[in-house]
Amino acid sequence: MQQRQIVRVFWSVLFVALLGSCSPFSKLQKNGTQEEKYKGALEYYKKEDWYRAGMLFEELIPVLKGSNESEMAQFYYAYTQYHQQLYSVSAQLFKRFYETFARSEKAQEAQYMYALSQYKDTPKFNLDQSNTVAAMSALQDFINSYPESEFREGCTKMILELRQRLEQKAYEKAKLYHKTSGFNIASLKSAVVSIDNFQKEFPDSEYNEELAYLKVDSQYNYAVNSLETKQKERFQDAVTFYQAMVDKYPSSKYLKQAEKMYESSVKEVERLAKLEKEKEQQKQNDANRPAKVTAASN
Repeated sequence: MQQRQIVRVFWSVLFVALLGSCSPFSKLQKNGTQEEKYKGALEYYKKEDWYRAGMLFEELIPVLKGSNESEMAQFYYAYTQYHQQLYSVSAQLFKRFYETFARSEKAQEAQYMYALSQYKDTPKFNLDQSNTVAAMSALQDFINSYPESEFREGCTKMILELRQRLEQKAYEKAKLYHKTSGFNIASLKSAVVSIDNFQKEFPDSEYNEELAYLKVDSQYNYAVNSLETKQKERFQDAVTFYQAMVDKYPSSKYLKQAEKMYESSVKEVERLAKLEKEKEQQKQNDANRPAKVTAASN
């Protein structure tokens, strides 16, 4: 029974292959002249048969160099890849086009399509965002090059969307450091650094109130788990972070929780300052104490 199914699959594949070899497209590919192939590529393009059009344009581009059709063949070929959602490929092709044909009336559109392809090729916020940064740069470069373009508004919206994606990524990263801080003191320090970077890069973010609290919490626990010789300075930082939080969010829902850590930090700073003073006083007393006189032996 299984052998019969294998035989059926074999003959089905062979039948499809034979049909394909006899198709107008296959005949055009094998026996068509350069002019016929170009005309056929345009017809497939108009029908939105991106695969067949792309196959023909790809074949024609090397032999069309120097001809009138060369420029448009490359332009259309880039679009065939874009419409097949091969955005990384289409980005490269559109970039090559506007760099090669800088004076072409299609150069502006090609640069926009390069930026759009980059945008389409960006990942979700929880993945590496290198492509997102590259897409934002490409979109901004287009706006700078063509400030009056009809595509300007769309580019601006895409930049804002991608910036929000970076914001979400940075927020989740900071939260992750805080979440794992119970297992590793280094994560507490990383959480503080990550939140500080976030606040500088996204000063108007809706996440900043929560992160201001998490910054106090991370710094406080970082101080608690530090060596005594480093605690005073780190508790003082916790006090500073709390004060900054209160100044910016005086009615924050996290205020009561943060206040407990603030009060504890103030007490620790005072205790450690007193301890330092006592140790310093002890050193001075020891220095001022007269040296013991050893009696000379008879």
